[in-house]
Amino acid sequence: MPQPNVLVLRAPGTNCDAETAFAFEQAGAKSETLHINRLLENLSLVDRFQILCIPGGFSYGDDLGAGRIFGNQIQHHLDAALAEFKADGKLILGICNGLQVLMKSPVLLPPDGQDGPAATLTLNDCGRYHDCWVRLETRGQKCVFLAGIERMYLPVAHAEGKFVARNQAAIDQLESAGQLVLRYLHADNPNGAMADVAGVCDSTGRVLGLMPHPERHIDPTQHPRWTRGEAGPVGDGLQVFRNAVLHFA
Repeated sequence: MPQPNVLVLRAPGTNCDAETAFAFEQAGAKSETLHINRLLENLSLVDRFQILCIPGGFSYGDDLGAGRIFGNQIQHHLDAALAEFKADGKLILGICNGLQVLMKSPVLLPPDGQDGPAATLTLNDCGRYHDCWVRLETRGQKCVFLAGIERMYLPVAHAEGKFVARNQAAIDQLESAGQLVLRYLHADNPNGAMADVAGVCDSTGRVLGLMPHPERHIDPTQHPRWTRGEAGPVGDGLQVFRNAVLHFA
């Protein structure tokens, strides 16, 4: 099976790059971590990769809002390069802060000609950072990363993870397009997200952003109750990375 190359793109404040790269390697990919400044110096570097991942953390300290500065860099300097990356049939994944970055760039939800993207992420209903494990279910068959997955149990850790659509019409449109691909089980919604949305994909199904951390549950021993026999043979998050690798088989 071909071994796809994964670019784990980090910025100042990113802190989940090592475990994300490791998760891709456990799934059979070859990963390389690169600072955003190195890519901005030489945009042709992205041509070496088949998968791009923006991992979790606190890029630029979330100083102007979670993912705002990193998202602006993509919008103003990498938009054309990533549009070509997508057009070539390649994959893009944003995890936690990575989703916050993608939601603030045109990569995931392009402006619709009205008031910008149809949705954004905002402060959790609890008004603070929240860290817990949540039960999730997938919807539809559009997303490459979620193929064959019905449910997952993953950790979340964020302060600005509440998915909010511009209005009900916007969320209905995303729903009908099959882009609201990952949901919290209602009782486990940790941030008050509209329609319990935990992850959203683009219109092609090859770009996924999600707030939970699949890279933090790739091994059974990472399950919080594995010693009680509640963990499966592998961590629930590993299949997300395997699906990305299998896409290039």
